[in-house]
Amino acid sequence: MKPETIEAPGVRLRLVRDNDAADIETACNDGDVRRFLPSLPQPYTRDDAQRFVRDGATEAWATGGGIYAIADPATDRLLGTIGVHHVDNDRAQGEIGYWVAPWARGKRVATTATKALAAHAFAEGFDRLELLTAWENAKSVRVALAAGFQSEGARRGAARNADGTRREVAVFARLVGDPGEPVKRLLPDLPGGQLTDGVLTLRPVAPADADFYFDLLSTPDIIASHVPPVAPDREEIQLRCERAQTRWLLGERADLVMVDAATGAPAGDIGLYYQEPMTGQAMIGYCVHPAFRGRRFATRASVLLGRWVFANTGIGRLIAGTNPSNAGSQKVLEAAGFLREGYQRSRLPGLAGGRIDDILWAVLPGDLRETT
Repeated sequence: MKPETIEAPGVRLRLVRDNDAADIETACNDGDVRRFLPSLPQPYTRDDAQRFVRDGATEAWATGGGIYAIADPATDRLLGTIGVHHVDNDRAQGEIGYWVAPWARGKRVATTATKALAAHAFAEGFDRLELLTAWENAKSVRVALAAGFQSEGARRGAARNADGTRREVAVFARLVGDPGEPVKRLLPDLPGGQLTDGVLTLRPVAPADADFYFDLLSTPDIIASHVPPVAPDREEIQLRCERAQTRWLLGERADLVMVDAATGAPAGDIGLYYQEPMTGQAMIGYCVHPAFRGRRFATRASVLLGRWVFANTGIGRLIAGTNPSNAGSQKVLEAAGFLREGYQRSRLPGLAGGRIDDILWAVLPGDLRETT
């Protein structure tokens, strides 16, 4: 690529300069930058910043890619950096990477810069651009989708942690012929970040919920309803909570915590699993901590989530399943407006190679009931 200035609304992409070193040093010691760029020296010194300006950028340009400073067009202050790396000339392919300084976040800087650099790279002859990000980095996933990069799944062991172990990354890509418009999401954000009926609140799962989830999902009768019915693994629960936002952004599932609106205490879990986008059908599942049972929280959660789903997504039918012996869950679904539609023999895996029957329930938009 040619090292030229690129103008975009609210940002300017220009070459990095010696006088950027102080801002680079400060930004590269920020916790969020360090978390998702674990290969950075620790601590990141002024010498490291000057070396990046002097050598790192030069090497990127020499391999057919390039590194730009993302700058404020009014003050020229550095807001972050962005570049095209890992260039494969035979495939006319490269990888976009960026970071944004703490003082520039929340202003769509990364999205605008990514769109501008992608357009420039395509004009320079690239046919395909990739964007790889940690599953836990929901902000970066938002940037990828907003910049027109489509999800292509996961790449195992594609990145290295600070301790030398490897981690899986989410893969996004944009082709030269793609429109570049934001990727349409199957599951939008909640209005105001939550749903509530005044008694119960539903909010998205966050990494800090891992301890609560481990306690909740270790409850014996909740374990019995797992598929398969085995106790949870602590590391698996942590990953689930850390990656929940990205799963939501990709339209795969929406995990929510039930919260007692009166006290703010977490009370349970409800999940939406969008397994059939082509048919507009999704499934819900829920569980309530023993300390909060008998307060109709599961019914309230099912109705709250169902009303949001039918009003804001392309889902036209919600299903749920219950163990034939789980009379409590069947009462929850009936109270929410679900109708029993069938009995599925040996549908689910059990213990020691066994199978478990499952009762199928479904609800349509007009079936949901009011909760009091």
